[in-house]
Amino acid sequence: MSLRIALLGLLTAYGSASGYDLTKGFERSVAHVWQAGHSQIYPELAKMTADGLVTVEAEGARGRKIYSITPEGRAELRAWLIGHDPTGPTRSEVALQAFLLPLLEPREALDVLERLKSHMEHKLAELEALRASKQAASTPERTSGVRFGDLALDLGLRQVRTSLQWADDAIAQIGRQTSTEEGAAPS
Repeated sequence: MSLRIALLGLLTAYGSASGYDLTKGFERSVAHVWQAGHSQIYPELAKMTADGLVTVEAEGARGRKIYSITPEGRAELRAWLIGHDPTGPTRSEVALQAFLLPLLEPREALDVLERLKSHMEHKLAELEALRASKQAASTPERTSGVRFGDLALDLGLRQVRTSLQWADDAIAQIGRQTSTEEGAAPS
């Protein structure tokens, strides 16, 4: 996925916005699956304008620009959604730590796993609070269809729950190993 696609998606879902508004919208939604800051968003908006994917519909004080998606931008977003197969490996610091855990002493590995589990529990609470606020904000007359971000939120919740189960299993496995090694150690 690219920052370009995420920005096109935000402009499609929420309508015209300034770079600042897009950054704040990014932080409240897409940042759970794709990270980007001001230093990346503003240059990408300039490139997208040059490429004809967005247009500056208004310019205000201090150079504030309001961007809107063009038909070409909508076509690129649609083509990506319909035809893009995810490529490249997933980058995950948790998975990298899991890969490298055997390099630590078992007690150190348990400390790392407990820290990772705590981080995952915090993330789960954050996502569950987001889901609760989205549900509270939903209008009662809307009974069908999926709101923007709901499917990604559900995926995130499921991934974090699975990661928590993995952490519990890994803690148990290393705990058993530690108990076995301590039991076998000479007195």
